[in-house]
Amino acid sequence: MSRRTEIDVRPVTDDEFPDWNRALNTGFLQPPAVAAEQVEARRRQFVPGRSLGAFDGDRCVATFRSFDQELTAVGGRPVRADAISNVTVTATHRRRGLLTRMMAQDLAAAKERGDVVATLIAAEYPIYGRYGFGPATTMTEWTVDVPRAGLDRRWAAPEDGGRIDLVDGEDVRKLGPELHERLRRAQPGAVSRTELWWESRTGVVNMNGTPWTEPYYVLYRSADGGVEGLASYRTDDHWGDAKQPLNTATVNWLIGVTPAAERALWHYLCSIDWVQTVKSGWRSPDDLLPLLLPDPRAARITTQADWLWVRILDVAAALEARTYDGQGAVVLELVDRGGLTGGRWRLEAGPDGASCAPTTESAHVVLDVGDLAALWLGDESAVRLAALGRVREERAGAARVVDALLRTSGRPWCPDMF
Repeated sequence: MSRRTEIDVRPVTDDEFPDWNRALNTGFLQPPAVAAEQVEARRRQFVPGRSLGAFDGDRCVATFRSFDQELTAVGGRPVRADAISNVTVTATHRRRGLLTRMMAQDLAAAKERGDVVATLIAAEYPIYGRYGFGPATTMTEWTVDVPRAGLDRRWAAPEDGGRIDLVDGEDVRKLGPELHERLRRAQPGAVSRTELWWESRTGVVNMNGTPWTEPYYVLYRSADGGVEGLASYRTDDHWGDAKQPLNTATVNWLIGVTPAAERALWHYLCSIDWVQTVKSGWRSPDDLLPLLLPDPRAARITTQADWLWVRILDVAAALEARTYDGQGAVVLELVDRGGLTGGRWRLEAGPDGASCAPTTESAHVVLDVGDLAALWLGDESAVRLAALGRVREERAGAARVVDALLRTSGRPWCPDMF
């Protein structure tokens, strides 16, 4: 009978990084042989101690990486986040607790550093709830039937006196970061972007090893010349049997910091000659897009799913960082199987600010830390979670008090995959 060897979970060294990349590609079902230029591109993401590997002898069989990030709380204040990515376990080594060991090591270090939350994008839904994460934002993709939309296909310029121009990657790298910062400061759920993000989206750095094809970049300037919108998109080349163009424009990303910018960019995309379909890319579930069309039904939801998952590491800092429209107080009893944030916390909040501290008072509601994460950015309802048995009211009507404090009029959104 074969004997399983002890698996060592440890930070990856510089010498081990190529093998770690091989395991990463294997876990994501990519060709395991990683080109040298791809390894070097990914090495720019390498932070000593933040890339973990599980090693069976000399072979890496599981991967895990975290990095510093800022996440925008409700009201616009950024909080420190431990962003988690590149999580894989090789199929030969499943069900051995490797992810649990890597996650516990990383979250403990993040809490020690003073990170307020941890974040990730979950490839599979059932995995991360057991580590205290909860789905905190939703992503929606629309497919627009352009002929049905009712827009003027002869459109040539924004009606507000603004201007639309095609630009190149150099312009994007110059203008995009500041524009994204404006969006991020106003959008709960948005996260910071690095210089590497902009370089990889404009062809300077190739992170995935596939051939680079330059997309189109389009810029919106307001009537006073200010940069207020920027988008990246690509098109296909599809013609019907009757020599009819049936092309699709697919948005890679779109930033609009004003409604006028969003209107102009979407109107431009829906007026491109030969384009019959526009795919929106990852958007907020309450995006303006459908209502910018004369016929909103022309924008059909093709994907809607959980997106950013959040794990609260510092309850007081997280709840005090955000703003509150309502006034009130509630005692939350948190269940945390990870042992990082459990206990009772009294939240007093109002338009002038909030305070949160441990308490011995009787709980008003009992909930898992992952469910608090889902509530924290304002998108989930404590009343709905109570109906599902995930929030337990210890005082009648307490779930409605939680909703009155935490729910927001606009929905949180994370534009990014990481």
